[in-house]
Amino acid sequence: MKQILMFIAMLGIGFAAGAQTSAKKAEELIKFKEIKYNFGKIKQGAPVTHDFEFTNIGGTPLTIENATASCGCTTPTWPQQPIMAGKNEKIKAGYNAAAPGVFEKSIYVKVKGVDYPVEIKIAGEVVAN
Repeated sequence: MKQILMFIAMLGIGFAAGAQTSAKKAEELIKFKEIKYNFGKIKQGAPVTHDFEFTNIGGTPLTIENATASCGCTTPTWPQQPIMAGKNEKIKAGYNAAAPGVFEKSIYVKVKGVDYPVEIKIAGEVVAN
């Protein structure tokens, strides 16, 4: 009886381990040309943007569900239509440059069918006029 219970327990552990390794990672589906961009010094009150180019490296169409910024000073825009396998697209990151000082902001890109988002970053220094 103990052997049967032990076998069932090991079988359950095996299934749980297999389920964890089969989960898709965003890095298996989307490849960014760069994951961090530094604007350098920018003038206060002069908004800036940067395009983060990426490729769908998965074998099926890829949909970006959402792109959220770490604060309201950063505005991401992303393609609303599915991106075909092997095709390139971009996520535009806008920064309002309202407050002087050094900054580093994150944008979290959520890919459909993947639990954890990919993080891309913008950085720089806003200098007063």
